[in-house]
Amino acid sequence: MKGTLFLWVILALPATLFIGGNGEASKLLHPTGELSARLMIIAMCIGPLAVLFEQKGWTRWLLKHRRHFGVAAFGYALLHLAYYLIDMEFSLADMLAEMDAAGVWTGWLAMLLMLFPALASNDAAMRLLRQNWKRVQQLAYGVAILTVAHWIFLSYDRVLGPALVHFAPLILLNLARLGKRMTGKTV
Repeated sequence: MKGTLFLWVILALPATLFIGGNGEASKLLHPTGELSARLMIIAMCIGPLAVLFEQKGWTRWLLKHRRHFGVAAFGYALLHLAYYLIDMEFSLADMLAEMDAAGVWTGWLAMLLMLFPALASNDAAMRLLRQNWKRVQQLAYGVAILTVAHWIFLSYDRVLGPALVHFAPLILLNLARLGKRMTGKTV
């Protein structure tokens, strides 16, 4: 329990800086979105790491706390959305006017899809959903793809580099996990 509390304190620290600072909403959009993406990537990398490195102490710890990283990613996505709403001055007309932009609708769709795994990230949901719980959690892969698209479409010159650098570990670990399954070899 102490370890979980300490992890949540660490995960919440950036939020205190984002919320406690007196920065403009537009300047906090990117950092909150990027942190959400990073935490989502960490949560999604844990499964492949556990498969590749089997039952080590550190992989068991990561598996035990994977939900915390995913829920924190959702929390920072909500903070990202809040700063977007503030930046748009809560104008529904302005938000709808830019909805046809790929960088905008990919973000909204990612947020909508992220809601389901976040709501199902508790023991009660696991019991209620049974085998379907895993399917709900697999929506995170769609969220990841939409997040990459959101990031790229919102970059000024559609540069792929920063988004791909962030998502490269997830891509490589999943390719390695697939390779292990196909060959049966351990790392």
